[in-house]
Amino acid sequence: MSVSDSRIALVTGATRGIGLETVRQLAQAGVHTLLAGRNRDRAVEAALKLQAEGLPVEAIALDVTDAASIVEAAQAIEARHGRLDILVNNAGILADDPSKGAAGQSLDTWRTTFETNVFGLIATTQALLPLLHKSKAGRIVNVSSLLGSNSAHQDPASFIYDFKGVPAYNVSKSAVNAWTVHLAHVLKDAGIKVNTIHPGYVRTDMNKAGDEQNGELEVADGAKTSVRLALIEDAGPTGGYFYLDEVLPW
Repeated sequence: MSVSDSRIALVTGATRGIGLETVRQLAQAGVHTLLAGRNRDRAVEAALKLQAEGLPVEAIALDVTDAASIVEAAQAIEARHGRLDILVNNAGILADDPSKGAAGQSLDTWRTTFETNVFGLIATTQALLPLLHKSKAGRIVNVSSLLGSNSAHQDPASFIYDFKGVPAYNVSKSAVNAWTVHLAHVLKDAGIKVNTIHPGYVRTDMNKAGDEQNGELEVADGAKTSVRLALIEDAGPTGGYFYLDEVLPW
């Protein structure tokens, strides 16, 4: 199968962790996948490792906080592929000081968090939407978290009820969820499915990998929901919030 016959996917924040594994699993499913990272050298290094596994992967530089970088990436995709079928908005940061709680986080922490997790995600999506409209079956997957669920945060029986130490991160993911609902509504007649996902509590650098108390799942498990939603059929859901097959509370 030539590249032109394959689905074309882009995964942001993909040089390591869940993003890298998402690239691997999409490529294993036969999707020609663009591995995006802020640092071009790291993206190339990661892509070469997956290419050595025989997977259809290529590197692309994309910093979701840099408008020029986003435009350059969109132009490069259009020139090389002419369209985009799948966008997985995986890039994200956690900048909170857990000792300070909601009342003590600095405004710089809030701004830095939202710049990547919300504004960067929106800017990247908006820049790539023209290419997604050229797809026969566009898919957008926004990587959120159960920590973005206001319903779960209000429920004393919830696993995350007492997990309020990273408020900027949590609220940024709530914003991602809201953006997903609005974008899905706008695109509902365009054949583009938009969903948001919780990857699970995964052992990653963000969750201080190496400490068994900071992540229950392997990285491969953390990519499964993104991949599943990226590959859904035309009859699949849009505007939803999922962990594997489970519909999550907003």
